[in-house]
Amino acid sequence: MNPALETASIQPMRRRVLGMILAGGRGNRLRPLTDYRSKPAVPFGGIYRIVDFVLSNFVNSGMRSIYVLTQFKSQSLNEHVHRAWAGTNLRPGNFIISVPAQMQTAGEIWYAGTADAIYQNLNLIRETRPDLVCIFGGDHIYFMDVAQMMREHVSNQADVTIAAIPVPAAEASRFGVIGAGRDGRIDAFHEKVAHPPTMPGDPNRCYASMGNYVFSREILDAMLEEDAKDASSSHDFGKDILPRMVAGGHRVFAYDFETNQIPGRPEGSKNLYWRDVGTLEAYYEANMDLKEVVPSLNLYNREWPINTIGSSAPPAKFVHDTEGRVGEARHSIVGPGSIVSGAMVKESIVGRNVRIHSFSQVSGSILFDGVTIERECRVRRAIIDKDVVLARGTRVGFDAEADRDRGWFVTATGITVIPKNPVVRPITTMDL
Repeated sequence: MNPALETASIQPMRRRVLGMILAGGRGNRLRPLTDYRSKPAVPFGGIYRIVDFVLSNFVNSGMRSIYVLTQFKSQSLNEHVHRAWAGTNLRPGNFIISVPAQMQTAGEIWYAGTADAIYQNLNLIRETRPDLVCIFGGDHIYFMDVAQMMREHVSNQADVTIAAIPVPAAEASRFGVIGAGRDGRIDAFHEKVAHPPTMPGDPNRCYASMGNYVFSREILDAMLEEDAKDASSSHDFGKDILPRMVAGGHRVFAYDFETNQIPGRPEGSKNLYWRDVGTLEAYYEANMDLKEVVPSLNLYNREWPINTIGSSAPPAKFVHDTEGRVGEARHSIVGPGSIVSGAMVKESIVGRNVRIHSFSQVSGSILFDGVTIERECRVRRAIIDKDVVLARGTRVGFDAEADRDRGWFVTATGITVIPKNPVVRPITTMDL
């Protein structure tokens, strides 16, 4: 981590901070990408997983004690957290640990809601005894210096602070909206109402909750215990605990995400990139954002790196340069180990160790690791999962009905998704 970030983030606060990442959701709206993995484990941007963004935000902000709470189809996510992030566990108190659902309550049930997920892991909070607990979702794409939110939480002497993103008032009925005064103190929650309250001093925008919270630990403990005893509760922070805290007079504040300024971003530039990639269309568009000349989300900011699994793969390679057979990529991202051999890649995101063979064309598409595109294929507006092999001459994204007949999924907007083929993992053969 950059020493300047260490100085500028958590240390001066002298607070013990625990991060809890909610990464157990089913991700049904991302099927078939979530048929074999959880939503936070879905690949993104060529080399990353979705969960890498919140983890990198935590670590770049100076946090070193983090639990990742998993549940459904968690094997891929558990492996990724171990392989990509285990190197951060270098000193006592430094850990990033994946915690599968353990059915800790008397009823031995799966997590009933976001609050129940934390309640079932209260033992972890009580054992570490932090001053602050940061509870963030594991399935959004954004950059954020969480230390700035924590400082505001401490300055306000808040019981809980909720990250809020300004959205146009005309679109706010699609969100859970926060009503707040000029001092940021929240006085109401509005769930997808026709005429939600606007931001203080800004009649054209509203505060939408990002589902990220900073709690003072003792308050969190008490509220979770109270909620667990309420048989009528859905055990969710947004639906139950937070509205109850506002009604009960607790100090609940909104943190304006637009004010967050990470190192490496030009001074004064607005930070409004936050994507809930919960649908295939939103996921596709967020990936496509990355290839722009000046991307809304800049992965090349060296002062705010996004960490992921290191790769021993060689650099990407582009081969052949004869008439009608040129290996090239335009306006695209191509991951390490990939070879574009006499083929054209345009407006696309290509993962690691991909092979695209001669006379093929790939446009407006996302190719996961290990995909092979044989000769003379045409691929347009597609998402192709790991290790899929397209036979010679295959056409994808040109005829929705033909794509469906092959067993592929086609969205309402015409994005063809080719699911992952389960593969047998090789193991080492030993001479005994």
